[in-house]
Amino acid sequence: QVQLAESGGGLVQAGGSLRLSCAASGLIFNKYDMGWFRQAPGKEREFVAAIIWYGGGTYIADAVKGRFSISRDNAKNTVYLQMNSLKYEDTAVYYCAARRQSGSYSNLDAYDYWGQGTQVTVSS
Repeated sequence: QVQLAESGGGLVQAGGSLRLSCAASGLIFNKYDMGWFRQAPGKEREFVAAIIWYGGGTYIADAVKGRFSISRDNAKNTVYLQMNSLKYEDTAVYYCAARRQSGSYSNLDAYDYWGQGTQVTVSS
């Protein structure tokens, strides 16, 4: 079955950096768009970034534009989220997701598979 396994979360001071990884299995990785979402306590899950399967184009949420970037390594079936200049408000559980559907990249319902999430905590 399809599995998405996030890693790389942790505790970091404001202004610091983290790189999240999401290893995928059970799917033809290079045919899937991949996305990162996050959910802070008491808030809805929100879109962070996406990278499309064909051509590698990326989409980044305005809240993190200029600080976060997304990339993928199809040989390793892995998608990454590089997070720089972290802020307290970036604290959340970060989820990766995979999709073959069409539609808006920021729409949660457009994704077929989800990981379990990894906690990112930014101290002020």
